[in-house]
Amino acid sequence: MSDLNDIAEQVVGWAGDDEAVEVYVSRGVDTDVVIYGGSIESLSRAESSGAGIRVVKDGRQGFSYAGTLDADVLREALDEARDNAGFATHDEFVGLAEPDGVPAVEIDLWRDELLECSVDRKIEMAMELERQVRSGDSRIRNVKSSEYGDAAVETAIASTTGIRVEARGTGCYVAAYAIAGADDDTQTGGGYSVGRRPGELDLAKASGDAVDRATRLLGATKPPSERMTVVFDNRVTPTLLSVLASALNGEAVLKGRSFLAGRVGERIAVEGFTLVDDPTDPRAYGATAYDAEGLATRRNALVDDGVLQGFLYDTYAGRRAGLASNGSAVRGGFKSGPGTGARALAVTPGELDQRGIVAGVATGVLVQSISGVHSGVNPISGDFSVGAEGLLIEDGELGAPVREFTIASTVQRMLLGVTAIGADIEWLPGSAAGVTLAIADMSVSGT
Repeated sequence: MSDLNDIAEQVVGWAGDDEAVEVYVSRGVDTDVVIYGGSIESLSRAESSGAGIRVVKDGRQGFSYAGTLDADVLREALDEARDNAGFATHDEFVGLAEPDGVPAVEIDLWRDELLECSVDRKIEMAMELERQVRSGDSRIRNVKSSEYGDAAVETAIASTTGIRVEARGTGCYVAAYAIAGADDDTQTGGGYSVGRRPGELDLAKASGDAVDRATRLLGATKPPSERMTVVFDNRVTPTLLSVLASALNGEAVLKGRSFLAGRVGERIAVEGFTLVDDPTDPRAYGATAYDAEGLATRRNALVDDGVLQGFLYDTYAGRRAGLASNGSAVRGGFKSGPGTGARALAVTPGELDQRGIVAGVATGVLVQSISGVHSGVNPISGDFSVGAEGLLIEDGELGAPVREFTIASTVQRMLLGVTAIGADIEWLPGSAAGVTLAIADMSVSGT
């Protein structure tokens, strides 16, 4: 890591007296394996390194990046960022993050085992996962894909405002997508397992999940159209929370693109519903000690016992709102500048497992997957309408499989209609954790 710090420090040292400069240096390696039919369908192992440079001068900001850590190329990128700043529109709120005194939480997210694990072993894991899925049930006709993926990333950030931080982390996963069949009916289902090192991956869990989710939907039909309780599986709720994250983004609020704008201090959800974004939780796939501007990440309570507490802000959005950043800057890598976003959203778990929640539902549906979120959900108005598939619930028991139906409401009504929160919190790749949620009085449109 010291060499990345040295590189970042070197570039900052090239800054002029009349400009502010930030350097984000990154280096990483990732592996992706896809198996189909017992053979390797694709295999890639890529190494990347580079730096993103921001320059702020006279209320104008410029950005450029270099796909190498060569000093001459970095100088060229700095000059290009300066040129871009000269053509930028003046904005009184642009500026670099400054140390805010919040101490960073020490979290160990790096596992040497991931880099020590051979590519052959990673291929073997993906192949074994496919074998387990194929042998998991006689109704499994095929495995759409069996995958292994991982990444190890190191970063360093330095700026003329006094930011000096470094971080590193590893992560890996396996995933399988099964195709089950009976007579002329076919259904698909996926299973996953994630960890920071290959030894943490549970192939049996991933394969069993894929088999169960595919086979239990065989014979599915359209449900009747009526209003009922919808129980969202913990694999579905991360998608719901990503919608909510868009409305809790301080930048979106400032632009009038959130149905939660102007509602801080109001009750927006039922009592007992608490939502936090906590990148310091090492269980989160997006965990990190520092945000994308070099500020310490922290636990941000966004909804506390049903009451909206505030929004996520990076430095720029915070300044526009008259507030400080709350360590919520994110970026896609060295090729882009920072923006506001969530890293580790989670609803505080309840006490019941999914079976216990289902037992309390007289008439409803357990939704195990949804589709059409991008077109059917509007974070500005809160309108919610998506396609779904799952299992009917009758007198507290799971019943017949159903598919090709729509569930609809508004996010506002859904938050106020939560009747149960599961204890089954699960972290998967992405910015949110899954937990079973039961929501009353949703419109189900089938036959």
